[in-house]
Amino acid sequence: MLGFYNELDDRSGQPNGSIRDAVRSVGEPDEAKLVAYLDAGHVLIDVMEAGHDVITGSPHRHSSGCSSLVTDGAWLWRQDFPHYLESHHVSLPQTFLDHVRSLSYQMPTIAVERFAPHHDETMPLVGWYSTVPWRSTATTLVPQPRAVTSKGQFDAAMLAQDWNRPHGSWDKRRKRRRA
Repeated sequence: MLGFYNELDDRSGQPNGSIRDAVRSVGEPDEAKLVAYLDAGHVLIDVMEAGHDVITGSPHRHSSGCSSLVTDGAWLWRQDFPHYLESHHVSLPQTFLDHVRSLSYQMPTIAVERFAPHHDETMPLVGWYSTVPWRSTATTLVPQPRAVTSKGQFDAAMLAQDWNRPHGSWDKRRKRRRA
């Protein structure tokens, strides 16, 4: 399990501990490939929520649906985990690095019949105690290209956005507009 940090959930004792303990000043030499691999994962559960970077407080490219669950069949991570890897260079387990590198950074196809029991065992570990056992009508999950905004694209869009906010305080009384 990757990216299940205490700061990202209201339950303490998450499998990966505190994110602050995982932050590093530099990432792996192949960090961009690792981020692309994580971005290409199979979405298991799509969660409709918005979040922010728990370290900086800023929105990020995975803010929308941030706690959706993603997998490669062997590992499970939150949808926003690639953000923390590319922005804060969080540490990764060596076994995960070996796994991804052995796959040449290519997301594998998942045999549903082999994966489904692991899904049912894992959901309670991430706080999904009442999930319906996961089943897919497909026999295999084949990686599909997904449009994922890069960090650079997201940052540029945020800078270019015109928020159309008035100057001054929001609670300041304004004159009524004439019709």
